[in-house]
Amino acid sequence: MRRILGRRVALRALAGVLVATLTVGVAACGGDEPGGTTAAQAGPNGLDDGSELTMWTRAPLERQAKLLVEAYNASHKNKVKLTVVPNDDYVAKVGAAAGSGGLPDLFAADIVYVPNWVKQGLFQDISANIDGLGFKDSINKGHLAAGTVDGRKHVLPFVLDLSMLFWNKQLFRDAGLDPEKAPATLDEYAAAAKAVQALGKKDVYGTAAGLNCGGCLVFTWFPSIWAGGGEVLSEDGTEAKLADDTAQKVYGTWRELWKSGAVLPASAGETGPTWTAAFTEGKIGLMFYPATLLSSTKFDVGVAGIPGPNGGASTFVGGDGLGVSKDSKKAAQAWNFLNWMMSEDAQVEVLAKNKDVVSRDDLAKNKYAAEDPRLVTINEVAGKGDTPVALNFQQAFNAANSPWLTLVRNQVLNGSGDVQKDNGEITAVLKQ
Repeated sequence: MRRILGRRVALRALAGVLVATLTVGVAACGGDEPGGTTAAQAGPNGLDDGSELTMWTRAPLERQAKLLVEAYNASHKNKVKLTVVPNDDYVAKVGAAAGSGGLPDLFAADIVYVPNWVKQGLFQDISANIDGLGFKDSINKGHLAAGTVDGRKHVLPFVLDLSMLFWNKQLFRDAGLDPEKAPATLDEYAAAAKAVQALGKKDVYGTAAGLNCGGCLVFTWFPSIWAGGGEVLSEDGTEAKLADDTAQKVYGTWRELWKSGAVLPASAGETGPTWTAAFTEGKIGLMFYPATLLSSTKFDVGVAGIPGPNGGASTFVGGDGLGVSKDSKKAAQAWNFLNWMMSEDAQVEVLAKNKDVVSRDDLAKNKYAAEDPRLVTINEVAGKGDTPVALNFQQAFNAANSPWLTLVRNQVLNGSGDVQKDNGEITAVLKQ
């Protein structure tokens, strides 16, 4: 049975840098103990003594990271100095810093990278601190699980991103569709896309996808498989199940959509940087889209979970985890930031207030979510989502020319290829 882990982001195409780079770089220094007071020694709240902390995040989370850092700096003696790194440079930058002992006090990691980076010793153990939180059972389980190795916890949820079905209500009205009703199945999704396409509006298309972006595709297509009762990976993350019946139904729907001309043509070459742009510009009827972009989507949109072939709803619980680096000598002060980040002040008055998903189930029904039914929907679907965990996730799925990308392009764009063979290629990488 599939693990239901809770909420999850936007996966975006990262640089094609193998995580093996980190293995080489960290081997010489992974066992070094940081100096200073540990997070656990500082007590439940950490130290707020006027220290300067350094923190890194990748560019897609810049808005949320700045909001959190500015709010913390305004209310604490400690000050966090934030560095935002271009998405495609992030993996290489972390790898180089890990090898030279130059990681910042705090750094964020795409949740699919967390298991490998924890395994390589890049994060300090903060189990005692997390276990001491009175609300620990309400923290997003997917992010906690990704950062737990041998029972020891290393990261907390930084920013959650979920893949959701968004639709342009005006284009639905123009196409004679109910703007208040979400497609309940993939077939209904395809029918709505074709209806918008039939409008014949200049530069308007029924739907869009990142068909040359492995990260975009796991973020948006895995939920359809889960919603249909299927699996994408074995429990231990070493075997792909992407040739099963449910997965093939998903590919079949998209293959037919592509042939019909209802998919934005540029989707075929989209590698990730602009995969949501056409929808944001109001030129797409409906698509699977990051929940974090709700606040920056300026026209009226509907939001629902991503449907499976026969109904249901799910989401990819993505985003980034945040932890104390192995190189930090200010772990006690870094924990002070992490402890505050999980507080109601930060989760509700910073994240929820700005239409972002909270990382605690007990705060899901907050006053800001109540003001926007779409946020309530996102919070509800979050509990039906999953976060797949595999040490070699990057090579198997996100990397340029990954075997997952080959499988999808063969099935959807080329109408050829042996799906069992391509699935086997993914498994071979996962087992490395």
